Amino acid sequence: MPARSIITARQERLGAELRKLRERAGLTAREASRTTGIAESKISMTEAGRVGVSAERVRHLASQYACDDAALVDALTAMASERVRGWWEEYRELLPAGFLDIAELEQHAAYLKTFESVHIPGLLQTEEHARAICAFPVPELRAEDIDTRVTYRLRRQEVLARDDALPYTAVIHEAALRIRVADRKAARRQLLHILDQSERPQVAVYVIPFELDGFAGIGYPMLYAGGAVPQLDTVLVETVHGSGFMDAEAQLHRYRGFLAKLEDAALGVVESRDLIHQLVRQI
Repeated sequence: MPARSIITARQERLGAELRKLRERAGLTAREASRTTGIAESKISMTEAGRVGVSAERVRHLASQYACDDAALVDALTAMASERVRGWWEEYRELLPAGFLDIAELEQHAAYLKTFESVHIPGLLQTEEHARAICAFPVPELRAEDIDTRVTYRLRRQEVLARDDALPYTAVIHEAALRIRVADRKAARRQLLHILDQSERPQVAVYVIPFELDGFAGIGYPMLYAGGAVPQLDTVLVETVHGSGFMDAEAQLHRYRGFLAKLEDAALGVVESRDLIHQLVRQI
């Protein structure tokens, strides 16, 4: 099987999880090669995501590595069995690879939780809000590139509308709701859109109000994507330089703790809707 010319974050993750299984078994790549009968170079390339791996081989490796976590093995086997190209591949040569990795992450998540302090979550943005954000970077994007990014962001939102829509929790600081990335009318329509989306049975929106005392968590915006099993959870952290995926056990534990504190600090669902209605009336 030839090496891949493009490696997605999900393919890298599968390889990384297979490496973790090997390391937990206390085996080097050379020792694993002798144990499994698979060439050391093939094991290394598989763990780097550079070549695909069959579901049968995943089970073989898990067995040789003495992994008795059936749920994890099943989840890894399912990842290895994925062969259908996602809709985001249409944008492969039009957008940075990191953009596509986010859509793939959302598509395969069991649930999504996000916290935003100064931005409206991407899955809740209106078209005009998204367009204003995409038009802001320096250097400025071409008009056609802005159109591509906006269309792509709106397509990502389909995960909330599909028949098997996944549970989605958004914790948003009041600051994000008040910032006008476009004009007053656009801001009002954005707030109304959030209210509309919050009526979906699987969508929960929580607001952290300005008046809350003792809130020091504004510096931790994130997207937490639940995997088929907790070991396959992923955290996406956005920076001005791009996005980064985190999946180490200690990192996941840390961000689960952050999310719990954020949800505890926020208003309830009903109180959050009431606050958003107040903001609509103030615009």
